[in-house]
Amino acid sequence: MTQFTLAEKVELTSDSMNAIENKKEVHFIGNAKVKQLKDWIHADKIIVHLTQENKAKIYEALGNATFEFQNEKGHYIGNSNQVQYFPLQSLYILTGKAKVEDKLNKRTIKGEKITVDMLTGNSKVTSTGNSPVKMTFGTDK
Repeated sequence: MTQFTLAEKVELTSDSMNAIENKKEVHFIGNAKVKQLKDWIHADKIIVHLTQENKAKIYEALGNATFEFQNEKGHYIGNSNQVQYFPLQSLYILTGKAKVEDKLNKRTIKGEKITVDMLTGNSKVTSTGNSPVKMTFGTDK
């Protein structure tokens, strides 16, 4: 779900849906999935936060979140307790036991909070005192 043109559709599916107009939110509950081209996020619940013009400003995946997103700067697969995706900035914030496999650079990153900027390819990992940031990479033989 990197930055796309308006012609590239976003598809959301779930077991049930609840629109809350006064909060400008749409809740997709149970087996929730958001998909655009090859990018996807799957979770127990996905909340779409809308602008006043009813355009998505944040996709928030809660509970058992798994994901895959890619562009020319990165290809990431992983999981966390929560994923926030900001489509206008092509920014992902993964929190709660976050684990990301970077397929392009052949490394795995773990931490309590991982931020991935799909426009720049930069990422930032932070953790709590109980659990350190961890990175593993493959080596050429």
